[in-house]
Amino acid sequence: MPRTILSIALLTMTSAALAADSTWPKRIPAPHGEVILPTERDEKSYEQYRYATIRRVDDTLYLSGLIIGRAPDEGTDVAAFKVQARRGLERLRSRLEAAGAGFKDVVMINSFHVWQGPNFSGTRDEQFNAFEEVIGEFMKPPYPAWTAVGTTGLLSDGGIVEVQLIARVPGK
Repeated sequence: MPRTILSIALLTMTSAALAADSTWPKRIPAPHGEVILPTERDEKSYEQYRYATIRRVDDTLYLSGLIIGRAPDEGTDVAAFKVQARRGLERLRSRLEAAGAGFKDVVMINSFHVWQGPNFSGTRDEQFNAFEEVIGEFMKPPYPAWTAVGTTGLLSDGGIVEVQLIARVPGK
C-alpha cells in the first residue's frame, strides 16, 4: 500500500510538472504569422517592454537581440568570454527550437559588440576571434550572412555582445 501511494504521488508530481511546462512556448496570433514567447520570462518582457522574443512572419523568424554578458563572479578574459558566448548561444538554440527551427535555418546574424568596456579585458580582435570560434561550434556550412558592429554599450550593464538572428522556416 505505501508503495502504491508513493507511485501515485510521483506520477501526480510528474504530470503536474509536464503540464506546467506545456504552456511554453506561448504563441500569439499576429498579422502574417505569430509572436512566439519561449518562456515565462519572455512573456513578462513582452508585456513590460513591448517586444517579442520571436516574431514569425510567413516563413521568416525574427529573433530579438539576446545579450551575452558576464555574471558578477565571472572573469573578463578570453576564456571566460567563450564560456559566456556558449551560454548565450545555447539560449539562442532554445529560442530557435521553440519556433521549430535550428541554427541550420539561420540566414542572417547581426551582432553588436562592446569592444572596450569593463566586462571584457581583451582586444577587439581577441573578442571577435573568440566569438567567431564559438559560433563555429553551433553553425555549420552553409553559413549565414553576418554583420558585426561595434558599439559603446548595450541595454544590460554586463553586456558584451548582443546577437540578433533571422531564420527561414518554410511550411507553417
